[in-house]
Formats: sequence, C-alpha cells, structure tokens
Amino acid sequence: MTKQINELLSKSIIVENGYAPSTGGRKAIQYMLNENLRYTIISISIDQFYTSIALSNLHAGVLFSQDNMQIDLRNPDAAYMIMETIDQFISSNSIELQYVIGIGISMPGFVNADSGLNESYSSQSPLYNIKEQIELKFNKPAVIDNDSRCVAWAEKKFGEARDSSHSLVVNLNWGVGLGILINDNIFKGTSGFAGEFSHIPISDAQTLCSCGKRGCLEVEASLSAAIQNIEKDIKNGEYSIYDKLAKEYNNKVEAMVEAARIGDQVAINNIGKIGYLLGKGISTLIHILNPNKIIISGQGAEIGDILAPHIQVAVNEYCIPKIAKKTTIEISKLQSAQQLGTTALVIEKFMNSIIN
Repeated sequence: MTKQINELLSKSIIVENGYAPSTGGRKAIQYMLNENLRYTIISISIDQFYTSIALSNLHAGVLFSQDNMQIDLRNPDAAYMIMETIDQFISSNSIELQYVIGIGISMPGFVNADSGLNESYSSQSPLYNIKEQIELKFNKPAVIDNDSRCVAWAEKKFGEARDSSHSLVVNLNWGVGLGILINDNIFKGTSGFAGEFSHIPISDAQTLCSCGKRGCLEVEASLSAAIQNIEKDIKNGEYSIYDKLAKEYNNKVEAMVEAARIGDQVAINNIGKIGYLLGKGISTLIHILNPNKIIISGQGAEIGDILAPHIQVAVNEYCIPKIAKKTTIEISKLQSAQQLGTTALVIEKFMNSIIN
C-alpha cells in the first residue's frame, strides 16, 4: 500500500490532505485527488428534444458547457446532428482530447449499459449504437446509460440520496423516468430496463402514449402533459403569459417554469394536475418498494414548490399510512442533475486509466 501511495504521489495524481482524527495512536495522513490534474470528462446529456454537452474536471466542476441544443430524436438525422454538435463543441472550446479520460452519454430509452446499445431503436438506426460511433469518431472510450439512472446516480453522489441507502429518484422531464437505489446501488433489473415509471397503466385518459399503449402515467403526469394542457387552455380562450414566453424561450419547459414563477394561473393549475397524478403513481411505488426517500429530480424539480403539495395530497389519498409514514418525499436541489450523473458515470468507469 505504501509503495502504491508513493507512486501516485510521485505522479502528482494524489496529494496530502491533512491528518485524520486520532483513534488512539498516531494520526493517519489523508490523501485526495490532485485538483490541478488536467484530465477532463465530456458528458452528453440527451433528452427527447434537446441535447446539452459539458466539459468537466475530475471533481465534476463544469469548465465549458453548451445547453439546450434543439435535436429531436425522432429526426432520422438526430445521431448525425449529435456527432456534429460534439465536434463543434470540442473545436470551439479548443479541448485537448489527450486529456479527456472518457465520454459519457445519457439518453432516454431502453439503454443497455453493458452492451452499450439503445434498444429503443432498431439495429438499422444510428441511435442504436451511438456509443460505438462516438468512440470511433473521437477515438476516446465512451460509456452510455439511461438518463433517469444517471439522474439517480447524481442524487446518490451529490444530492438528496447521499444519506439514504434505499431511495427512488423520479426524473420528471418530457416523460417520467425512475432510478431505483437499493443498498446504495442502481437496480437495473433482469434486462437492465428497470424503472420505466412512465408506462405504468394508471391514467384514466385513453391518449396514445409514445410507447404505443394507452393508460400510461406519462400521458397525464409529465412535463409534456402539462405543456399540452396549457396550450389547450390557451387555444380555448384562457389568457396565459406562457403564450408569449414560448416564443421567447428556446425550450418550452423553461417557458412554463418562468410562467409559473411569475404567477401565471393557467401554468400553475396544470402543473398542479400533473403533480396529483404523479403522487398517485408514487403511491404505487411506496407500496411496492417502501423506500426511505422519494426524490423529485430532473427539470421538474424547478417547479417542485408547486408540485409538492399536490403530490402529498395524492399520497395521503392513495397510500396506506402505516407504509407511507416512513417515506419522505423531497425535491432535488441539484442543477443539471443529468449532466452531473453522466459525468460521475465516466469517472466511475474510467478513473483507473489515470491511476494505471
């Protein structure tokens, strides 16, 4: 151990970090990762309609970022557009690839982290093996995972789940994803696809879901649902500042969040509606998994103050009190949780490349 520590010190990979508290004998010297190392991580956070890219240091601090680039995954050229965006990001920020330890990709869908494939797409789609394409184009190792699992990982490493061994992290975005933390690890299930919270059939609406089924939670309890309902109310003659903001903001979610902050009643009312349906779904999760915490994360956390009381009303209505009383529901305080989790994924996967 001493030999290995000395070797890491000689390479300036680690530095001394003071003494640990005494346990009765000589105080132990503590070490930490050298904050001045030049190594970096590229993280690509993809959702259904927007892609964000960040360059971070080994402490997950963002050095450069480019957010909310409009790339619709339904576009046949989406993979090409993502690759071009990464290329432009690297060039415009003069990123030295020799210091990049790896590239992380998080995106929605049936992402198999072990095979590196997104099985939501056919094998003929460029998005099916986008990880491999990125590795080949940039000649750097890459890792890919589902966006909601990355959000859960961010909460475990940096957020509300740090002090909880059993937590559920709801990724409230265009859909409603779920990251399951059991004994401090992400639970993926037999096929690696555990956490498809969006598609539990508890909605009374017969609206067709993106998965091809009807009755999915997503059609009534996602940010997409809130935006659709706001736009429907405006079309039916109700006044909302969202109508003006949607023309000014690149991202409709940001427009809705700003409208709610201003106090727009149409936006607040429709956010409350999805909160109640979300609480109904959360009640099911509490009965099945009995977690310490349920954390609302993702873009939806920005309107958590509006969502929280409506979620709690539904939990009070649908949950057995004896089961629910040990579970706390919290709103994430993390900014850019998906990006943070994607960066942490790379550090976990490729840190040994620096040490060795």
